[in-house]
Amino acid sequence: MDQPPGTHLAQLNVATALDDLNSARMADFVGALNRVNAVAERSPGFVWRLKDEGGNATDIQTSGDPRFIVNLSVWETAADLEHFVWNTIHKRVYRKKANWFEVPKSAYFVMWWVPAGHMPTAEEALARLAELNANGPDARAFGWESLPNIELWKQQQCA
Repeated sequence: MDQPPGTHLAQLNVATALDDLNSARMADFVGALNRVNAVAERSPGFVWRLKDEGGNATDIQTSGDPRFIVNLSVWETAADLEHFVWNTIHKRVYRKKANWFEVPKSAYFVMWWVPAGHMPTAEEALARLAELNANGPDARAFGWESLPNIELWKQQQCA
């Protein structure tokens, strides 16, 4: 799926923590957030990310479960997001996700094209994830497998 002119790429990933975010079990994850987010914001192609007053999105409640967290960002291109995900500190933190988060029972990551300048809401993003889970990938909600010339995710065994 090629990037339409005048658009950026939005991404949402969600997770349910195995413990409260202020617990000892989650300390390494919470401690890495500021570094990962700082690298994201300095990365080529970064446009915007959802964040709370603490600089993360962990306090933004989108469900009745306080352990359910969202990460929502916008990137100029899929290649920019791919570089950040697989070639920065993010990759090291991502590899440890089983230490901190429940194994998802359905898709937990979705991407979609947004008009340049649009900052999606958490509600909009969760609706896209629900679409992906209900209908599979299409032009409105897709994963890495739908993007041409994006290969690093396959090497990381995310397929």
